[in-house]
Amino acid sequence: MKKLWVRIILGLVVLVLLIAGGAFFIVSRFTNITPSLGSGGEAEIFLPPGFEITVFAEGLNGPRFAYVGPDGHLYVADRGNNRVVRLPDNNQDGVADRVEIVAEDLDRVHSLVFHEGAWYVGVPAGVIRLEDEDGDGTAESRTTLIDNYLPPGQHSTRTIEFLPDGRLLVSAGSTCNVCVEEDERRAAVTVYDSPVGQDQLTGEQIFATGLRNAVGLAINPATDELWATNNGRDLMGDDLPPEAIYIVEEGNNYGWPFCHSGDIVDPDMGSPDSCAGVEPPIATMQAHVAPLGMAFYTGDTFPEEYHGDLFIALHGSWNRSEPVGYSIVRLPLQNGELMRRPVEDFAIGWLKEDNSADGRPVDVTVGADGALYVTDDKGGFVYRIQYDG
Repeated sequence: MKKLWVRIILGLVVLVLLIAGGAFFIVSRFTNITPSLGSGGEAEIFLPPGFEITVFAEGLNGPRFAYVGPDGHLYVADRGNNRVVRLPDNNQDGVADRVEIVAEDLDRVHSLVFHEGAWYVGVPAGVIRLEDEDGDGTAESRTTLIDNYLPPGQHSTRTIEFLPDGRLLVSAGSTCNVCVEEDERRAAVTVYDSPVGQDQLTGEQIFATGLRNAVGLAINPATDELWATNNGRDLMGDDLPPEAIYIVEEGNNYGWPFCHSGDIVDPDMGSPDSCAGVEPPIATMQAHVAPLGMAFYTGDTFPEEYHGDLFIALHGSWNRSEPVGYSIVRLPLQNGELMRRPVEDFAIGWLKEDNSADGRPVDVTVGADGALYVTDDKGGFVYRIQYDG
């Protein structure tokens, strides 16, 4: 009888472990939270000769995208604290003097852009405009321009950018790994009329489709083209499909969920002709590195060979057998045109030799001082990279 009870107890223990393991697998597989568990630390970063990196600000909670305001200071979407903050460096010593709150109660704010006298921020539901009416550094007025990008699904970030003609872009990732979306704005970039003076966004049209999760948007200052990073699908192995950078043109289809990177037919959703007419990327990277924010270098303090180049933050893999990413890479350009590929390592070290990570780069922003600022949403840091050769 005792042996029977022992077997029953052991069986229950095994069952509980299997359920727990299964639950963790489902959560990590479908919500991408695994690498964010725990806090990061200040990383030892390696750079090309002549460059140095320092901590510009710390103590933030999941900082995402950053933007230089009209006052020359760095503004950051402090996502974990549901706020936008300003990081002034009035004494210009390369360290933020303090953290100033611009606006609070912004649900998981991810991106921000200053345009025509106001801040526009991206939250899971859509876009909010913030205005500092009395010039005290705090946004007294807020207007919800659109709030129907729900439910969040697998990808909840909303990246916003303005086209040179003043129209507003919103990029929303897919609700799934691979599927046919019910909302055509998912896995796509949507364009709206200029929101200046409006209480809501109008003229909604699909700008481009087939982009599973185009988190990074940037206007190439040399060509006025829209460039985007794109995170490819999971569960096709360690090396497929590659992550991609696209020049996004209005009306084009970039393949997802039927085709990836212009020439890879999806094994679950695709057919032999799925890649016909699909626009290829301008550059590709190792699968699962998760490219997010990017910036064209428009400063003048880096060596001339870096002027105009594209810098990209790689957030890092979450489900690959050997982790990759967790770095800043560089794509050399000349007069806005691609010089060579593939991308080159620029700042590495967040991923350590034991495959643990001190941080996860999210965005790169060129500061008013010509330095490159990097947000790290795992460690809660903003790093500053400057040339001191």
